[in-house]
Amino acid sequence: MNNNITLNDLAKLYPEHRKLAVLIDADNAQASIIKELLDEISKFGIATIKRAYGDWTTTNLKKWKEVLNTYAIQPIQQFSYTNGKNSTDSALIIDAMDILHKSNVDGFCIVSSDSDFTKLASRIREEGLIVYGFGEEKTPQPFIAACNDFIYTENLKTRKTTKKEDSKLKEIIVKSIEATSNEEGFANLSNIANYLKKTNPDFDTRSYGYEKLGKLMKSLNYIEIREEPFNDNSTNKHIFVKIKN
Repeated sequence: MNNNITLNDLAKLYPEHRKLAVLIDADNAQASIIKELLDEISKFGIATIKRAYGDWTTTNLKKWKEVLNTYAIQPIQQFSYTNGKNSTDSALIIDAMDILHKSNVDGFCIVSSDSDFTKLASRIREEGLIVYGFGEEKTPQPFIAACNDFIYTENLKTRKTTKKEDSKLKEIIVKSIEATSNEEGFANLSNIANYLKKTNPDFDTRSYGYEKLGKLMKSLNYIEIREEPFNDNSTNKHIFVKIKN
């Protein structure tokens, strides 16, 4: 074993060791999902910085005030000098750039449904860091596309129990299989998952009522499934899918 391994090396080898800065636009996010939000973030790494931005002198953020201490989130005061919330956005962006240049994190979690953070997400990715976005389904597409991964907050609190018929779902599933399939038309499920996240940052099986991609695939009547056992005598299986003729 190499005794000179660094924390950055660990973060690359084991994503759960990533140091993440969680920056919350409190004017544009809901305090009611904070527990589920932090639980989701823990799948991606360790929240070493947790800050929420807003004008804490107003009554609008009362619900946020109740959870700040519980989850050790640092409130960043930004007075609303003008109408709107541009001052809050600016404070978050300035802090993000300071953190970025200090190079003490491996990635950012930006919690907002506001497109104003599109440029910030793109700039962070230019530096080679990962960006996780969290926002409501109303979030503008440019911000979603600027993130490596985008999670709808609706999926954190309320699980949808029925799969909605969605022409967009079929379009992206078919495209992902065609892009990763072999000569027989079969594609490995893990390759499909990687392709989906690269091309559709907001893709989440929970939006269609399923926790796992394999279960979603099995529910689609235009998909053929093939399972092959691992070569390690375990019960695990490789899952391959194909578009039915």
